[in-house]
Amino acid sequence: STQVPEGSTALGGIGCHYMSTFMPSRPAQTFTQMGGEGVTWVGQAAFTETKHVFQNLGDGTYFHSGLLAIRQALAAGSNITYKILYNDAVAMTGGQPVDGSLSVAQIIQQLKGEGVKRIALVSDDPDKFSFKAGDGLSIDHRDRLMTIQKQLSEVPGTSVLIYEQTC
Repeated sequence: STQVPEGSTALGGIGCHYMSTFMPSRPAQTFTQMGGEGVTWVGQAAFTETKHVFQNLGDGTYFHSGLLAIRQALAAGSNITYKILYNDAVAMTGGQPVDGSLSVAQIIQQLKGEGVKRIALVSDDPDKFSFKAGDGLSIDHRDRLMTIQKQLSEVPGTSVLIYEQTC
């Protein structure tokens, strides 16, 4: 889930995906406090030649405070793709359930309500979802992860990739 297309930049955050900041095969740079994922890019983007970044964000952090960071990126018009790593657990501390109810469908509806125009869902079992693609939402097998990420990196503004795989 933390791999990105060659030449792309990814940013880390709080969660098990933080380990990608020290893995050469998954080049995530920097990290930030819980709920600040992507906000550093909002400030940095105007001062770099990099046009787009991927920001890893766990579903537990999304539920806790990460939606506010996405809201900030939308307000700023940042070229960023949030990768919500939906594993249905607080994986960094032992796999406890996420506090509260949070389904993939709820995340998609919330993101659309916030103004995200392009959302991609990838899963090892995309047929299990009762909702259908359309209106800016695509649903694909995770085997297409790199292709989908390349497409999202070309979308102006803030986009979201939900990588669904239970931990």
